[in-house]
Amino acid sequence: EVRLVESGGGSVQSGGSLRLSCVASGATYCMAWFRQAPGNEREFVSSINTEDVKYYEDSVRGRFTISKDNAKNTLFLQMNSLKPEETAIYYCATTKGPTYPCPKMEDNYEYWGQGTQVTVSS
Repeated sequence: EVRLVESGGGSVQSGGSLRLSCVASGATYCMAWFRQAPGNEREFVSSINTEDVKYYEDSVRGRFTISKDNAKNTLFLQMNSLKPEETAIYYCATTKGPTYPCPKMEDNYEYWGQGTQVTVSS
């Protein structure tokens, strides 16, 4: 069993920045960030595998940066130039085993955090 705990969410104005963190207990493989806005389905944002290969959803590429600190078993998401439409609950997730490439479908991720709220005001 892997436990994931996100933090770092909050309220910012349009164009602002936030850095999300996700501390994992247990082995992790592909780690990813997803988000879910009110009334919408959860969607893929970014992922990183054990070899630090990174994937981004097209709308965040160039503004968001995913990274991890293996020593602390912590995943990060640096979010810059945030937009109001990116208001959502952000979740981190990990697969149960090694997968290449990292999947974008949430069904492929076995463990999830509780989420952290990000609110971007215009």
